[in-house]
Amino acid sequence: MDKLKAFESFVSVATRGSLTAAARAEGVAPAIMGRRLDALEEHLGVKLLVRTTRRISLTHEGSAFLEDCQRLMTDVANAEASVSAGGVRATGHLRITAPAGFGRRHVAPLVPRFRDLHPEVSISLNLSDRVVDMAGEGFDCAVRVGDLPDSSLVSVRIADNRRLCVATPGYLERRGVPTHPSQLAQHDCLTLSSDASQTRGWAFRLPREGDGVPEVMHFKPGGPLDCSDGQVLHDWCLGGWGIAWRSTWEVEAEISAGRLVAVLEEFAAPPNGIYVVFPHAKHLPLRVRLWIDYLKHHYAQPDFWRRAGG
Repeated sequence: MDKLKAFESFVSVATRGSLTAAARAEGVAPAIMGRRLDALEEHLGVKLLVRTTRRISLTHEGSAFLEDCQRLMTDVANAEASVSAGGVRATGHLRITAPAGFGRRHVAPLVPRFRDLHPEVSISLNLSDRVVDMAGEGFDCAVRVGDLPDSSLVSVRIADNRRLCVATPGYLERRGVPTHPSQLAQHDCLTLSSDASQTRGWAFRLPREGDGVPEVMHFKPGGPLDCSDGQVLHDWCLGGWGIAWRSTWEVEAEISAGRLVAVLEEFAAPPNGIYVVFPHAKHLPLRVRLWIDYLKHHYAQPDFWRRAGG
């Protein structure tokens, strides 16, 4: 069994949802795809897919294996690109999308620097808080923050994103430092309005009653000020008007400079991720691979997040 070919076939079937579609994309008969999957499942000793005449669905093991296979395909593509990059120049047009606030701070400053390294690449950057249809709108890759919905896109985690409660030293001197999330009720909390995200509230890791094992719990603090725009909340927080629950990518520079202070850190929920996502492709363009590697290189440096604007 050609393991790499079997992995590729499994990813193709899982993301396209049918043997016929995957076989058509590869130019082989559906029976061949079926035999590859049978051989792979026999080799692994687990069932990866539940196949019926009407649909194909992933088993629990199949879902976990799909993520590993997609990561492997990306690593293989990057290895091929690193070998060929010495003799091949990146060219063409690169279309990138990212969330507006994050993109302004931590994507946009890198774009002209990347193009300076690859002058034959032109770049379009789209900043939007809506989740764009990458294939339908012709984007090569996207930077996304937070939990990802299930999709056929390949995702690569390139950094962690923690959420912290922060306030200015002046506010904490006036109002005191909370030592438990329950004490937020006595503070001015700067919250996103109800028509925005964070509908579950602020997340904290607290011990459960009885066994004391920590679990993530959500609180909906109130306060005299709320806004649908996260940047406004950030500015209000810097103005000393209350406590805000913000991502480290937004406040790391201010914390390092002493303009903001993190509180309740011992109750901080586990981080979610910052990802780069892109459509599954057997031959990812070199310009896309190099851009992904460029982001990974910069985001892996702790000092990157401490510098305002990246």
